[in-house]
Amino acid sequence: MKYESRKKAILLLKDGTQFEGKSIGIEGTAVGEICFNTGTTGYQEIFTDPSYFGQLMVTTNAHIGNYGTTPDEQESEGIKISGLICRNFSFDYSRPKAEESLLEYFRKQNFVAISDVDTRALVRYIRDKGAMNAVISTETDDMEALQKKLDAIPSMEGLELASKVSTREPYTVGDPEARFKVAALDIGIKKNILKNLVKRDCYVKVFPYDATFEELSAFEPDGYFLSNGPGDPVPLKEAQYLAKEIIDRDLPLFGICLGHQVIALSQGVSTFKMFNGHRGINHPVKNLLTGKGEITSQNHGFVVDRKSVEEHGGIEMTHEHLNDLTLAGMRLKGKKCFSVQYHPEASPGPNDASYLFDQFIEMIETAKPA
Repeated sequence: MKYESRKKAILLLKDGTQFEGKSIGIEGTAVGEICFNTGTTGYQEIFTDPSYFGQLMVTTNAHIGNYGTTPDEQESEGIKISGLICRNFSFDYSRPKAEESLLEYFRKQNFVAISDVDTRALVRYIRDKGAMNAVISTETDDMEALQKKLDAIPSMEGLELASKVSTREPYTVGDPEARFKVAALDIGIKKNILKNLVKRDCYVKVFPYDATFEELSAFEPDGYFLSNGPGDPVPLKEAQYLAKEIIDRDLPLFGICLGHQVIALSQGVSTFKMFNGHRGINHPVKNLLTGKGEITSQNHGFVVDRKSVEEHGGIEMTHEHLNDLTLAGMRLKGKKCFSVQYHPEASPGPNDASYLFDQFIEMIETAKPA
């Protein structure tokens, strides 16, 4: 590759800390809450995951872009992160399956990314100081102007973002003649969740974030699903009312990530914003019902309060995160409802927790009239 001089780029954190890098060649400025992902593969799935909406992504893996991009590895239509910060950006790629480079993919969406940042120092800083808002720019180094942009960004705490990524109109996925019908609430749903349901002989109808129980039940589903998504779960009042109605009627319900948090809130259990959050594809979780460990994909900045669950009486904790012992899964006693904080649908992996989709189908089968 011929050497080309690249423009200086700036990263400014909310507390005034600055990092320098280089532009990958796309001019612009991007803002959001800065977070990091420790995954060594799956960058396209990460960038298109709706749960990351409104966030600047720092990749801890040293090389990004080296295997190109392909439409098969998108979790939604288009990039959802606000901007990218990486160490080494690969302008060339090597993989027969890939259709274009990551740079070409970014250019089509006018997406701002910066490289040559000391990501090890940056991640250590974020880990010690906590998640915070930040701005990256390849078009200005005027710190006063960048600080003004930063000051205008709302905190992620209390921020409703599901409406930004949810479908506008209901749509269906799968075979209409499938054995099971599932109504899914889209508060940031990933394509691989739908693939996992369809693979298990489900015909799925996906509804907007503010859909009512009456709208979902009109589909006459055998089970209900609440998806992953971005932002704080507390403002999602309609989704909480929906979850409570499903639970009160004792209908089969499965929730993942943000959907898991919505279920908790619907039962009077609290959630809170984490210092850094969990983001990566190698997070250890223990299934408390079987005693077995699982390596999981995780992406969340909010979590259900473990103490609140333990004091509830009507909820049983089923999974815990082994790094910090936060709650990673739960089920409602005497109800057809369970949920997990992590991502059993993980693409490109790991797949240790995919059994949870089978568990959902078994719950539907048990409840389905003969």
